[in-house]
Amino acid sequence: MLRNDQKKRSTKDNLMLAGSTATAAGMVNVASVVAFFAFTSNVTGHVAILAEEIVKGHWHQVYIVLIWLLLFLFGAFLANYLIYSVVRKGTYVAHSVPVIIEIIVLLGVAFYGHNYYSETLRETEWLVGALLFCMGLQNSLVSTITGGVVKTTHVTGLFTDLGAELSQWFHPKTESTKILKDRLTLRFTILSFYIFGGLVGGWFFLRFDFHVFYLVAAIMLFVAYYDMTMLVTKKTIMKIKRPAHEIQEQN
Repeated sequence: MLRNDQKKRSTKDNLMLAGSTATAAGMVNVASVVAFFAFTSNVTGHVAILAEEIVKGHWHQVYIVLIWLLLFLFGAFLANYLIYSVVRKGTYVAHSVPVIIEIIVLLGVAFYGHNYYSETLRETEWLVGALLFCMGLQNSLVSTITGGVVKTTHVTGLFTDLGAELSQWFHPKTESTKILKDRLTLRFTILSFYIFGGLVGGWFFLRFDFHVFYLVAAIMLFVAYYDMTMLVTKKTIMKIKRPAHEIQEQN
């Protein structure tokens, strides 16, 4: 999922990355709504709230929402910056670094929320900010390595792209190409897994509270180590087959 850049990625690579990260984004968003009454996988609503609070003159709320927006922005900035800074060490390493950072922050939110969270306003504000940072990090990572094809936290853009591509699919003058079919498959995959993640996140939080973020971290860990596991498995198989092959050559 992470070892190939946008020029070498297959449809399978994008579908697997889209499904796993969309699940994580859906879980985080719904869990944060249940826990904090705040969305964390997107910033559209927060921009509207920022304008509303400015008009009302609620300057503390303006300050907090502005910090939330900047944390999402910083997450997106950091992911892209790290990828281009570490790419000389290999594509997989470069793509894995933002994922590892997201996992660490999610584990911090899970641990603090379960053991120390007392539902104060200040705690809520910073925990929401931490999750917005994670989602900015994740969305930028996925968008960067897929060349903008996949954005797993941006559902508004997803519906826009889906509507446009469905119009092409059903239009009599449009040829139903494999590229268009793959794009539609990708859009429906993201949407389906995002909804699935939301259902799982809401259900899990209502029963196990902040432990849900441990589960999200586990999903991102799977994303980070999937390619490594496949590489190790491939090398192991080659080592097992190599002696037999050498024996045949000797005979």
